[in-house]
Amino acid sequence: MRRDDTARMLRAIFSARMLVAFAMGFACGMPLLLTGSVLQAWMTEEGVDLATIGLFALVGLPYTLKFLWAPFMDRYTPAFLGRRRGWLLVIQIALTFAIIGLGLTSPLESPWVVAVAAFLVTFFSASQDIVVDAYRRETLADEELGLGSSLYVNGYRIGMLLAGSGGLILADFVSFSTVYLLLGLTMLVGVVTTLLAREPVVQEGTPRTLREAVLDPFVDYFARPEALWILAFILLYKIGDTMASAMTVPFYLDLGFTKTEIGAVAKLFGLWATILGGLAGGIIMLRTGIYRALWVFGFLQAFSTAGFAALALLGPNIMGLAGVIAFENLSGGMGTAAYVAFMASLTNKRFTATQYALLTSLMGIPRVLASAPTGYIAEVIGWEGFFVLCALIAIPGLLILRRFSAWGERQPAAAPA
Repeated sequence: MRRDDTARMLRAIFSARMLVAFAMGFACGMPLLLTGSVLQAWMTEEGVDLATIGLFALVGLPYTLKFLWAPFMDRYTPAFLGRRRGWLLVIQIALTFAIIGLGLTSPLESPWVVAVAAFLVTFFSASQDIVVDAYRRETLADEELGLGSSLYVNGYRIGMLLAGSGGLILADFVSFSTVYLLLGLTMLVGVVTTLLAREPVVQEGTPRTLREAVLDPFVDYFARPEALWILAFILLYKIGDTMASAMTVPFYLDLGFTKTEIGAVAKLFGLWATILGGLAGGIIMLRTGIYRALWVFGFLQAFSTAGFAALALLGPNIMGLAGVIAFENLSGGMGTAAYVAFMASLTNKRFTATQYALLTSLMGIPRVLASAPTGYIAEVIGWEGFFVLCALIAIPGLLILRRFSAWGERQPAAAPA
């Protein structure tokens, strides 16, 4: 790599725009587990029955339905800070109070109050995701989307780590109410970032009525000749990786690994491998563009999934587990960074919030539907066959990617703005 190229890459990595992408990713990832594993632990400790705890999964619905109110954020502009930063500031302040308020509830005495408070947290968290995704698309140049998306994803994972692992560790020393208060205050990272960040330039042709904000993004998207193939690609690109991930913990236990080994290697070590993969993926996309990166990372994801079949043959070998986890999480981090950047590149900047919310909602479908039968499949064909099948399922997505070969000629695959 030439010295000029290295200097340009370093300037891109350490630019203010990338710092904002990372900090906003942290602010988006932090609330997620506060209505998931942390809340489940609190409710279990309080003696809430398992049936009620299970029903609390429904409070996460806003994350899959956020495209329903995204048009309001494309259409209306608050009276301060602009269309994106204005909405962000309002949402982040509301989210801070919602998190702190959730910590003041009583899971055993008033489970319905807890449910309402948790729903408010997920609603404001999903709304923050809408605006941050739109902001990132509108402030980053096309060639920066890959790196910006990878830094956003890494910030998101660190936020999840702080809330999930950090929240549970804190709960051994202070009350859960204090945990929620302290983690709620970490939302100030997002507030400060919003106040210091630059407001994106408003594109000509943005919606002037609510009807335009609701209908025009869908008309614009489906007017593209490859619209349905793009949706199919989004559904299929990571489906094998998703199916394999749904069964990894039962697989490790069935193979004979202890819970301590799983926690130390598969969780903590694996997390940092994923973060490194995301950062490496972003840097690679600066050089190759999104389209070529999707090809390379797609093949790596498939090979790494097949590595679990090799581990099934090897047995409970701790070095084998570490190697397979490192490869799978590294390639998965790269693939996710390219996947997120690809969806960002598809959005029209006139309707960024709505189109991006629709695509990311669609991204979550395989996580639910494709993961549901994985236990049955593993029982029928065994672990080796299951993971080989998950690797082969990557092929349809890569075949669809061939339809977009013309995008490889430009840097990166960008939709019309």
